[in-house]
Amino acid sequence: MENNYNITDFEDSYDEETVYLCVLPDFSIISGAFFIVICILSVIGNCLLICVLVSYQNLKKVTNVFVLNLACSDLIFTVTLPFWAVYHLHHWIFGDFLCKFITGAHFIGLYSSVTILTAMTVHRFFTVVLQKWPINHLRRRKYVTAACAAAWLISIAVSVRDAIKIEVSEWLGVYYCEESSAIVVGLSYYVQMSLLFFLPFAITIFCYCAIIKTVLQAANRERQRAVAVVLCIAVAFFICWGPYIIVLFIRLFYEPKVCTDHESLEIAYNVFRMLAFSHCCMNPLLYMLSQKSRRDLLHFLRCEINERGVGQNTSVIQNVAFTTNNATVMLELHHN
Repeated sequence: MENNYNITDFEDSYDEETVYLCVLPDFSIISGAFFIVICILSVIGNCLLICVLVSYQNLKKVTNVFVLNLACSDLIFTVTLPFWAVYHLHHWIFGDFLCKFITGAHFIGLYSSVTILTAMTVHRFFTVVLQKWPINHLRRRKYVTAACAAAWLISIAVSVRDAIKIEVSEWLGVYYCEESSAIVVGLSYYVQMSLLFFLPFAITIFCYCAIIKTVLQAANRERQRAVAVVLCIAVAFFICWGPYIIVLFIRLFYEPKVCTDHESLEIAYNVFRMLAFSHCCMNPLLYMLSQKSRRDLLHFLRCEINERGVGQNTSVIQNVAFTTNNATVMLELHHN
């Protein structure tokens, strides 16, 4: 998790003896406020999605199991956003342990999302194109459980490795939660990101090209809708995270020579980071593209409202009955 609090940088002119000061835009307040808003939306959306999946959807269906795991990934990622918001608005005040723990959770949410999405894509490829997915429900459940478990184990293992390298440092009274050795760790980090992002991206493109070709040839609307939902989820992930990952690579290998390039790169980095982090609240919206999912959500909300209404009415009736009994006792005592 990178964070730039210095709003100044230096530019070397053609005369090496002259140094100019570049003033870069400060996105601290905007980023902090944006992370808080995204956190609220993500918690509401993903919690509702999990409730609908558990209460009304068939968790024996492979897609629903994958979507449930994606919602958990988004919630893990969301938990880290309030800490990054405080970091942007002030500085790191949570100590070294939380610096490592929150960084680890941040990357677990990211890596598990991309690995689970890749598993969903491969599953769709086997089902639609190769048509070799097992009919037996027990074997399906074993395959899906193994795929999700592998995704989580890989994500946790890689994230722990990243978190160990993060530490709290202090400069001029300001505390930072950053990588300890930026050059070596940064290079290994970007190589790792390329394997965990660009490789799944290539697999997704290959699989969905074959899937779309197969689906268009078959006049099966139900299958087309199911593929469309999963496709939208995958496309949304790579649209949100793709520009941010590309900017990170540019920042690693390209050093701007003039202030305008510095400013443009800084603006792109902050804007694309906000776009990437906003992805954690998009999956519930995409899943609600399905008419059945929208119907289940409305039914769930209606039941919740009715239960609360019944509970409040019961409380009112109990209070009225209690008051009536007290009044009756008082009248009897007064009469006696």
